[in-house]
Amino acid sequence: MEKKRIVTGDRPTGKLHIGHYFGSLKNRVKLQEDDKYEQYILIADVQALTDNFNNPEKVRKNVRELVLDYLSVGINPEKTTIYIQSLIPETAELTVFYSNLVTIARLERNPTVKTEIAQKRDLFGESVTYGFLGYPVSQAADITAMDGTIVPVGEDQLPLIEQCREIVRKFNSIYGDVLKEPEAVLSDARRIKGLDGNEKMGKSLGNAIYLSDSVEEVNKKVMSAVTDPGRIRKDDKGNPDICMVSYYHNLFSKDEYKNICEECRNGQRGCVACKKQLAQNINKTLEPFREKRKYYEQHPEIIDEILIKGTEKARITAKETMKKVKKAMKLDYFEK
Repeated sequence: MEKKRIVTGDRPTGKLHIGHYFGSLKNRVKLQEDDKYEQYILIADVQALTDNFNNPEKVRKNVRELVLDYLSVGINPEKTTIYIQSLIPETAELTVFYSNLVTIARLERNPTVKTEIAQKRDLFGESVTYGFLGYPVSQAADITAMDGTIVPVGEDQLPLIEQCREIVRKFNSIYGDVLKEPEAVLSDARRIKGLDGNEKMGKSLGNAIYLSDSVEEVNKKVMSAVTDPGRIRKDDKGNPDICMVSYYHNLFSKDEYKNICEECRNGQRGCVACKKQLAQNINKTLEPFREKRKYYEQHPEIIDEILIKGTEKARITAKETMKKVKKAMKLDYFEK
């Protein structure tokens, strides 16, 4: 039976945090063990430049950081193909072809694009770049270049996959049944809130615990987490439903969570002790990640080998796709 090809990825713009782990990384580790799938993970450095065009060094540095995060949580390069977007020229070529099939108005109506443009006002002002507005077209090229049929996404990313499906349908209606229409698969993981209670976790908000954080960094961050503001003294009865420490215990202290909440409500557990236990449990989860990360940090040549091998494999797939595309578009000059 032919395996379904999964295409997923990340932009190398910063370190990955525990929200990424619970949101997508755990799922990727799980999927690579399923014989029904063949998984490709894209490091989208070209896409990262759409809003980091003035800081290419940041993007370049974070390519390796991203791979370290992948390997530390258990993504296996023997089972998952990890590759670099900019080293697959076929995706850039496909992006040009697809750009003729999508109107500016359609891109501007994309809900995900509209939201992200609003978030980038400080960067773009009123002048959004062509590259940023058109990144859904580039994403469609990434997916179809790898002959992807499954794209795991969060709900906020569904409009991007629908745009890709529209492009595939338009291309096939003009040039014949060449491309596969990918299917979005919603992750059952929920978005993890920040330590401050913000719905979004991120570096700019200063509310994230990163997979690469040290024991000391985790301890410090957890001690700053927001708790029940109405609980002043240790023996006051608390409300774990509005406490971020309780929220994180539900992620990292599953076996103890019910008891923790009961003690909080009865005033039997102080916030400091609760935070110390949480920090201990988070560090216990992150410890094997730190050990793997340290190994690969000490062997950068392995990172290079993984990226070279993965990109070479992805390039072969992309070339096969491009050959079919050019033949359908009557652009296969001198091909025999």
